[in-house]
Amino acid sequence: MSGETLKEIVLAGPRGFCAGVERAIDIVELALQVCPPPVYVRKEIVHNRDVVDALSRKGAIFVDELDQVPDDATVIFSAHGISPAVREEAKHRGLRVIDATCPLVTKVHLEAIRYAREGYSIILVGHEDHDEVIGTTGEAPDRIHVISHPDEVDKLDLPDPDKVAYLTQTTLSVDDTREVIEALRRRFPRSVGPSKDDICYATQNRQAAVKAVAAEVDVVLVIGAANSSNANRLREVSEAIGTRAYLINDIREIKPEWLEGATRIGITAGASTPEFLVTEAVEALKRQQQAVEVREVHVVEEDVRFGLPHELEEIPRETGKTLPPRVAASSQGR
Repeated sequence: MSGETLKEIVLAGPRGFCAGVERAIDIVELALQVCPPPVYVRKEIVHNRDVVDALSRKGAIFVDELDQVPDDATVIFSAHGISPAVREEAKHRGLRVIDATCPLVTKVHLEAIRYAREGYSIILVGHEDHDEVIGTTGEAPDRIHVISHPDEVDKLDLPDPDKVAYLTQTTLSVDDTREVIEALRRRFPRSVGPSKDDICYATQNRQAAVKAVAAEVDVVLVIGAANSSNANRLREVSEAIGTRAYLINDIREIKPEWLEGATRIGITAGASTPEFLVTEAVEALKRQQQAVEVREVHVVEEDVRFGLPHELEEIPRETGKTLPPRVAASSQGR
């Protein structure tokens, strides 16, 4: 890693964990305290290997599908949401379920259910292989059509062009989503969508922050997992305004040639990325140049908090264990 010309590190704010991710991690940690072991988690609770590994060390068992979970065991659904088929399978097998789906993802599910009941063809803007999109599509598989680019709009073959609704994956780029929705509205002028944008507050805030940072630096490092949609979008947002950006899991993936000649380096992190990875990156860069300054560009304060699922109140009553007082108060204040 070359830092010979480095003068400044500019941090994007906000960055890293969002309320939905914090809630999901808290759910797993609390379940490990109050549920009879073992506790299983279907899919990565959030898309970050460090988070998953840390929870595994505490006792959580991560699986890909429910057939890997023994009957009558406890299973936690990830923050990305699940389809009704998965929920029904868990119920049929008598599994004890704790749902860590982000409330903002649940909102999209409810919108899909409503539009399907009203007879709409539903266009879901997103990546069809993403866990969130798979879960949402499962709410109305016969009515939902997944697209990710504006040029796919003309290929849609829908039964009634006057009965079209659209939804979006919560972690997409605001700009990319806007382009697809504009294309949809041009082809289907009577199409309808949710009263508020489905793109989550944290996604929008982190994209606004990385735009502000990218405008001031030579290169941006985005810390996040390769399978994290929102982290990938942060890289794309920076590149869209002309600033080189690289997605890395941690400092070991930084290539020296990326930073050659860079006097200012921006750093941000996806919504599933723990802050210690940002700290490590900053310290590694500072070691290359003693006089480097660190500055934060903060675009908005976030004060969103989500309550815990009701299952985390019921299970302690059944097992005779109690939630920590602070957590119990937070849960009751949903």
